[in-house]
Amino acid sequence: MKNTILHKAESRGDANHGWLHSRHTFSFANYYNPERMHFGALRVLNDDIVRGGEGFGMHPHDNMEIISIPLSGDLEHKDNMGNQAVIRHGDVQVMSAGTGVFHSEYNKNRDADVNFLQIWVIPNKKNVSPRYDQVTIKDIVRENEFYQILSPNPDDQGVWIYQDAWFHLGDFKAGIAASYQFKKTENGLYIFLLEGQLDVEGEILDKKDGMGIWNTDKVNITATKDARILLMEVPMN
Repeated sequence: MKNTILHKAESRGDANHGWLHSRHTFSFANYYNPERMHFGALRVLNDDIVRGGEGFGMHPHDNMEIISIPLSGDLEHKDNMGNQAVIRHGDVQVMSAGTGVFHSEYNKNRDADVNFLQIWVIPNKKNVSPRYDQVTIKDIVRENEFYQILSPNPDDQGVWIYQDAWFHLGDFKAGIAASYQFKKTENGLYIFLLEGQLDVEGEILDKKDGMGIWNTDKVNITATKDARILLMEVPMN
């Protein structure tokens, strides 16, 4: 029997540090909700706004797959592997933290905020050699259909991680219907609505609402307004 869980945008954890305003879908830092620790292997979904001229100083991670998706603005990345890059709207960044990595993220533009999603996925392989990758997805954008931005396979479209997970984005005009077929039936799907309004099999999602679905192999959606959608298929155990 299909299971669902709904997380309305306003129900998320809210941490405003001045230089950083972060909304937490799942428990993170000072936000703790025992009912919202994770969705399967999806451990963190943070919707972060970093003020101009501010950022995260050098800090460590290990044994986590960390994905960053800028929604607006530019963010400069530096790490102890020697990588230095700028990620922009239209890019996807991934780090396999593995045995340990230090990195910083900084908004060098003093006149504009950066809004980006910080996503953590629990890996299926521990203590790997840390790695960094970044791709531009502008050339693969398709209107009114889902396009893949992450998978477990290095040769596939988008970035890859150490987990049987697939991420897709979709930009849909109002009135357009589509369906998503699970890659693995034992996985779950977490839908995060970036813009617009969406009907997910009778459940209405508004901007920044999230919905998890599992124990099924397909999900049907209809854009009730122009919509931008992030789909995250992840193992449930």
